Amino acid sequence: MPSLLDTDIKFLAGVGPQRAESLRKELGISTFGDLAYYFPYKYIDKSKFYYTTDIHSDAVSVQLKGVISDFRTEGTGHKQRLVARFTDEKGSIELIWFKGLQWVEKSVIKGKEYIIYGKPAYYNGVYNIPHPEIDDPIKVQQSGFQYKFTAQYSTSEGLKNSKITSRAIGKIVQNLWKAVTQPLPETLPQYLIQQFKLMPLTDALRAVHLPTSESQLEAARARLKFEELFYIQLNILRFKRDKMAKSRGFVFSKVGDVFNNFYSHYLPFPLTNAQKRVIKEIRADFLSGRQSNRLIQGDVGSGKTLVALMSMLIAIDNGFQTCIMSPTEILANQHFATIKEFLKDMPLKVALLTGSSTAKERRSIHAALQDGSMNILVGTHALIEDDVKFLNLGLAVIDEQHRFGVAQRAKLYAKNSVMPPHVLVMTATPIPRTLSMTLYGDLDISVIDELPPGRKPVKTIHSYDSKRLMVFKFLRDQIAEGRQVYIVYPLIEESKNFDYKDLTDGYEAITRAFPPPEYHVSVVHGRLKPDEKEYEMQRFIKGETQIMVATTVIEVGVNVPNASIMVIESAEKFGLSQLHQLRGRVGRGASQSYCILMSDYKLSSDARRRLDIMCETTDGFRISEEDLKLRGPGDMDGTQQSGTPLQLHIADLNHDGQLLMAARNAASDILDKDPGLERPENEILRTRQSVIFNKQQNWSRIS
Repeated sequence: MPSLLDTDIKFLAGVGPQRAESLRKELGISTFGDLAYYFPYKYIDKSKFYYTTDIHSDAVSVQLKGVISDFRTEGTGHKQRLVARFTDEKGSIELIWFKGLQWVEKSVIKGKEYIIYGKPAYYNGVYNIPHPEIDDPIKVQQSGFQYKFTAQYSTSEGLKNSKITSRAIGKIVQNLWKAVTQPLPETLPQYLIQQFKLMPLTDALRAVHLPTSESQLEAARARLKFEELFYIQLNILRFKRDKMAKSRGFVFSKVGDVFNNFYSHYLPFPLTNAQKRVIKEIRADFLSGRQSNRLIQGDVGSGKTLVALMSMLIAIDNGFQTCIMSPTEILANQHFATIKEFLKDMPLKVALLTGSSTAKERRSIHAALQDGSMNILVGTHALIEDDVKFLNLGLAVIDEQHRFGVAQRAKLYAKNSVMPPHVLVMTATPIPRTLSMTLYGDLDISVIDELPPGRKPVKTIHSYDSKRLMVFKFLRDQIAEGRQVYIVYPLIEESKNFDYKDLTDGYEAITRAFPPPEYHVSVVHGRLKPDEKEYEMQRFIKGETQIMVATTVIEVGVNVPNASIMVIESAEKFGLSQLHQLRGRVGRGASQSYCILMSDYKLSSDARRRLDIMCETTDGFRISEEDLKLRGPGDMDGTQQSGTPLQLHIADLNHDGQLLMAARNAASDILDKDPGLERPENEILRTRQSVIFNKQQNWSRIS
């Protein structure tokens, strides 16, 4: 039986066909239910009234009660404005309108008492209130909605042009709740509502839009947040359990000569305890008989590649081939060089396959893959081309998974026709636990939270553009000691849309400040051809150039231990995660390394906070937490994961971590007792989950 919430929004009082089309097009609101779940982004406390004499320079918004005594029109043409005198018991203030002048004059009655609300402005030595909200006190009382907090709704330019403002949406919402005369069908079973003392759905939805008290609002939000997080976790855990039950995996039963020989004779440095722990977790996966899908999460320089390589050696010991797929040629080349260096004295065959590989190289690689003599193949998306066929791929490593699409990853997993290979996913972006549980909830997660011994923390310094000459002197001193320098720009060329430092001008300035023959400068950016990039990179790696001027193309995959200084121009324009990734290019050698953040004096509070955090800590996990606070989960790198509904309507992963854990534990407990949600009391869960995720792809097969 259709619910009231399924009713077309055009049938709601105050909407109609034209407004309904605008709401559908701009906000995706097509039904009563869509509107009920279109939550306010903030609330205004209208419980307090002020007098005109209370208005001061720090006033944000004020609510007044009084009468409008007269109108006058000032100015001409498009500069015309309507001015009214508003008077209360203590004094008076002017109200000003720049639009809708005729409507205001016709609608507002002189001498009648009104409630006005608005933000005071200070002009020519006096206060006024531009475009105030105006309410009739009698109509407010008759509306039946006496509430302390007034909800504020996000709108769009298109809606504002159709005169659908936040206030208009609020009035439509009031009409919705006049239409709701019976309790709405519950979306959680009663045992969960009782266990967590949750507000009933109808009460929660009404109160989140029309709260009468702060405590009522908090209870409503808690109910709706719990439900949102609960169904996300229930969906993730069901698919994960289903995958574990159905997805058989190759058993790597032995740790043999290849692994032991490397560990005993060629390991370049002792493993950290964190690396040892993660290898044990991977080893347990390999013995389980199920396909491993594990995320290796670690800060820059924590040794993820070495852990991945040692996992590959276990696969090779058991007669399988392995591969590692990277999102860029630079990163693929870096992995290839690193692995070749690790294995240079071992009789293993390692190859690199990218878009730049020649036809001859490809033929040789294809033959070695098919006859089984190829042990490790490193490459880009070239690995998933149809003509790349493995004899027996047992382990696939994916670096920076979020840069590959679902279809691309699925092609890699299909490279073994017997059963899917084990999968390790690496990310150099530490992710807060609350976010990783949602982003990567279908993966097992291993964290490498230690850096190799002997690494000196990078010293990070914030410097303004006006101190550039001092920075250049510091760079000359470091270069004189044999060090190398990265200088990173946000843009290649000057843009009229962005007031950023650009590489083109920067390169000219750098070559003037560091002229040949004493200094040599490399330049790397995204418009260079792959072989040009590689040539410039190799000059820097070999020490033929002391300075590399680059864009963020060097964010990942460049490892030059002798490069100990990173200068980031227009650092205020970068996000925290990207700044941290760039800083990770230095600090890889024995020398003290530095990261210099260059910025303009004019900084927003968020930009200043980002730069301060970078100077305070080198802990990638703390930085990721702060990044989540500043930017929110929707902006985090890598959030576009297959099937993961991160478009949260009311929950906040930064602030609702405890609620998320409670929701996840509740979902896990339910699935322990009733994996298929077949019990009568769980029918509501099965039905609701189907409604929520019916448009989502089946991502149980893909990590």
